[in-house]
Amino acid sequence: MSNKTDSNVYTILFAIGMVIIVGSLLAFAASSLEPNISENKRLEKQQNILYAMGVNDNEEGSAVFISTDKAPQAFAEYITKQIVIQNGQVKEDDQAYLIDIKKEKSSSKGDASKRRLPLFIGEKDGQTYYVAPIYGKGLWDAIWGYVSLDENMVIQGAYFDHKGETPGLGANIKQRFFMDDFIGEHLLDENGNFKGVTVAKGNADPVNNNKTDNEVDAIAGATITGDGVTAMIKSDLKLYVPYFKNLKNN
Repeated sequence: MSNKTDSNVYTILFAIGMVIIVGSLLAFAASSLEPNISENKRLEKQQNILYAMGVNDNEEGSAVFISTDKAPQAFAEYITKQIVIQNGQVKEDDQAYLIDIKKEKSSSKGDASKRRLPLFIGEKDGQTYYVAPIYGKGLWDAIWGYVSLDENMVIQGAYFDHKGETPGLGANIKQRFFMDDFIGEHLLDENGNFKGVTVAKGNADPVNNNKTDNEVDAIAGATITGDGVTAMIKSDLKLYVPYFKNLKNN
């Protein structure tokens, strides 16, 4: 007599049963972890924004966020206003930091006027900071960041991150030696026109003394990642120019 467990029907039913059981367990785990994942993303965004405006625990040569347990209180203390700019209209929104920039870019289908542009206004040591998120493409995958500006669109701080750039090369965009190079860089040229900042290979100012040349030195061996940083700064921060021009006129 043959064993029923050797039949093809049993094998198929067993496989279906296992798929259902494993799928159910994974779905349960995902739904259970979703609140924690969302909370971690929220805290990370707060840390990123604060880092860009100089609220961090940096050590000598190292980029260090303030701790997650301090982030909510610090965010409430330093970020005095959150606004959303869309089609020339400006509205306050205390949840603006939760806007997904990637989705905004995708859904706008190239029409920048349709995008919601968050801007975070902060105060630290008597100075006002305007922090804008940026998003782009590196060599292998997504890159993104937050850039802090003053009212003249001079960079006061920056934080960059990536999903899958090469360790020791493109991944170094999140190292402090690269991010700090942007501090003091002008986004406008001498005539007040938006020019952005180019991550330049063969930059004639490698120690970055000239802050009005609209350039910082590239990372060796990371040309495409650097080009991605250049592109996202120029494409995304340019969208805020009307806001800053209006700011200067008021």
